[in-house]
Amino acid sequence: MEFKELKKAIDQVELVDAHAHNIVSLDSSFPFIRTFSEATGDALSFAPHSLSFKRNLREVAQLYGTEVSLEAIEKHRQTLGLHSLTTKCFNEARISALLIDDGLKLDKKHDTEWHRNFVPYVGRVLRIETLAEQILNEESPDDSSWTLDSFTKAFIVALKTIAAYRSGLDIDTHVSKEVVESGLVEVLQAGKPVRIGNKGLIDYILTLSLEVAERCDLPLQIHTGFGDKDLDLRLSNPLHLRTLLEDKRFAKCRILLLHASYPFSKEASYLSSVYPQVFLDFGLAVPKLSVHGMVSSVKELLHLTPTKKVMFSTDGYATPETYYLGKFKFLPLLYCFPVLNKVLICFGLCRCKETREVIFLVLRDACVSGDLSLMEAIDAAKDILSRNAIAFYKIDVDTSSSIPQSRISPKSQMEEPHAQDDSSSFVRVIWVDTSGQQRCRVVQAQRFNRSVKKNGIGLTHASMGMTSFYDGPAEESKLTGIGEIRLVPDLSTKRIIPWTKQESMVLADMLLKPGEAWEYCPRETLRRVRNVLKDEFDLVMNAGFENEFYLLKNVVRYAVICFLNLGFFFHAESGKGQFEVSLGHTIAFHAADNLVYTREVIRSVARKHGLLATFVPKYDLCDIGSGSHVHISLWKNGENVFPASDKSSAHGMSSIGEEFMAGVLFHLPSIFAVLAPLPNSYDRIQPNTFSGAFQCWGKENREAAIRTASPPGAPDGLVTNFEIKACDGSTNPHLSLAIIMAAGIDGLRRHLQLPDPIDTNPADVAATLNRLPETLSEAVEALEKDKVLHELLGQNLLAAITGVRKAEVQYYSKNPDACKQLIHRY
Repeated sequence: MEFKELKKAIDQVELVDAHAHNIVSLDSSFPFIRTFSEATGDALSFAPHSLSFKRNLREVAQLYGTEVSLEAIEKHRQTLGLHSLTTKCFNEARISALLIDDGLKLDKKHDTEWHRNFVPYVGRVLRIETLAEQILNEESPDDSSWTLDSFTKAFIVALKTIAAYRSGLDIDTHVSKEVVESGLVEVLQAGKPVRIGNKGLIDYILTLSLEVAERCDLPLQIHTGFGDKDLDLRLSNPLHLRTLLEDKRFAKCRILLLHASYPFSKEASYLSSVYPQVFLDFGLAVPKLSVHGMVSSVKELLHLTPTKKVMFSTDGYATPETYYLGKFKFLPLLYCFPVLNKVLICFGLCRCKETREVIFLVLRDACVSGDLSLMEAIDAAKDILSRNAIAFYKIDVDTSSSIPQSRISPKSQMEEPHAQDDSSSFVRVIWVDTSGQQRCRVVQAQRFNRSVKKNGIGLTHASMGMTSFYDGPAEESKLTGIGEIRLVPDLSTKRIIPWTKQESMVLADMLLKPGEAWEYCPRETLRRVRNVLKDEFDLVMNAGFENEFYLLKNVVRYAVICFLNLGFFFHAESGKGQFEVSLGHTIAFHAADNLVYTREVIRSVARKHGLLATFVPKYDLCDIGSGSHVHISLWKNGENVFPASDKSSAHGMSSIGEEFMAGVLFHLPSIFAVLAPLPNSYDRIQPNTFSGAFQCWGKENREAAIRTASPPGAPDGLVTNFEIKACDGSTNPHLSLAIIMAAGIDGLRRHLQLPDPIDTNPADVAATLNRLPETLSEAVEALEKDKVLHELLGQNLLAAITGVRKAEVQYYSKNPDACKQLIHRY
């Protein structure tokens, strides 16, 4: 039998991680050694001598290319940084959806929103005991004011319980009011912080949660089996749940038994086979065992469990490596499955590549033995790795591709590419250089899949020192043809090119070696500054670009039809043949990536229709220029915190929003050297052209350099974001957002205040305002003097930027007509 189709199907499935926990900062008190062991305290000293510890340590060392020692790995982690670590681990794991139980207490843990930087879909799982304790810990005039009725009304919803840790799984779903009242009093008398351990109260909370879950059609995860030493293993046997499972009120509740119920895997298997509402998960049970133990556990679990009841999960927590190891050594579970129309077991902790390889071997053997047809085996693989969880949790994703749609950014509607290995298909590996030009290397799909996607492509150091007029490094950039970096694809950005199905494109990072970012990499620069904003102020910057461009040729209607299909806000602009595509706002990193792809799409589709699309800032000196205005907002825990909380603010902004924007306004002369990187850019930035020529801000003032915006639907008088007018289509989007963010950080650090807004045309009061740089030379001079931005973005990177800009100034001053060729570069 031929099994190419089976292997292809398994390799392409994006994993859905149905149960995990928050990652913590590198300076957390959480000991890294616990990545490899559940032990705590003195027991940790024995952990390095366990089979799983030795195996997992080797796996992580191999991932990072370090010595096989805890010390070497920890040193490498500090060098690499948390964002790069997480990106690497998640890319290796290829997780497309992540469900996080954020009730686990961890020092300096990142919130759920932070994880959206690495996974397209992130959902939250509420731990009911933690929620109940938060309610009881709320300040009230008198603790005695809490009664059972008031507590019940405050309790909202539950999706997970750790009753096994507190009082065991023998849940009394008919617990009396007297018992619960007594339990509530006992818990409150114990003082704060509240920890609920009373069995009667826990039984009541769990029963109440089941009622809510039934009413709202929500699944309930139940911790079963082993955990840390706080747990009485005898009380975590899932057979104790029989009374709950027999309660007819909850017969239709979807219940997931976590962690394979190890060492009660046989018991869990029995329950899933006789109760239609019971499903199983593999997280935690798998990673901390020996290979033999993992195999035995899964075999026991699948003696009776149907295959439509099995889901994948990592139970990752605290460190990115636990997610990576959450895919370590998949077990041959399907040797013992029965019928294929019923299994939902989340198998955690199998390394992604090995998981897929082992699943392939197991399903292949099942086909050879006659247990499965080829198509049944393909369906089983897709169910187990993705589709079962999507259906169980009712995640809003396309089940035909197993790739969840992002909930945090308007991703391009281009498809995720299928692997094509024929020699006629190609992959474009794209990056943006210091001068803002989009460049690419094209490789055959065979070579990309075999080598490039893991090892990258060699690229000269000179690549980030090149100018708009010559593909060689500017002398003062300090970058030369000596030395090479690796251009490594970010596989999460890979997309099929819709207008040529035999090609894909992908954005890339610049690395010195695996795991070590190059200091000149624009995407890494944005990551680095973004982390400062998050770590110091717990804020996330969102951005959205407005892309103006000219279509050059007499006929433009065909291009208009194509662009309307992009799904973006599109309209004609004031110039002859000028149009604008506005992108929705999303987190800054995705906004920059989206802009790169948008430019690529517009230029390519225009070319397909015999047109030339150009983003050059001032195409025609007698017509209006083209900008790439950028809108900025600040977010915290998924909420926009830029607006004021009420109408008492003078400007409709929060203090955080005002300080951040004040920092941007203060550094605007320096920022110009990045946002407006060509001499031609300054032909555009003139008074009375909506481009922001003076250093001022205004409310809905489109002539001001910074405009605060209150779009339709915003509360009267409140500002949701601000717009920077100077940015144009020749800028590097990652560097632009990085320098804007850096300026805002300085505003927050120094608590800068805004001057009064300008409510008239700034040109009419020019004598009272500072003129922003009128030439690129002036902007470069301002940037060279701006020590704050040098500190946040890096001395060497800014030296390269100013070196390239000086070369641009010198060349175009001597060759003024050369700017006409820019339409072919931008």
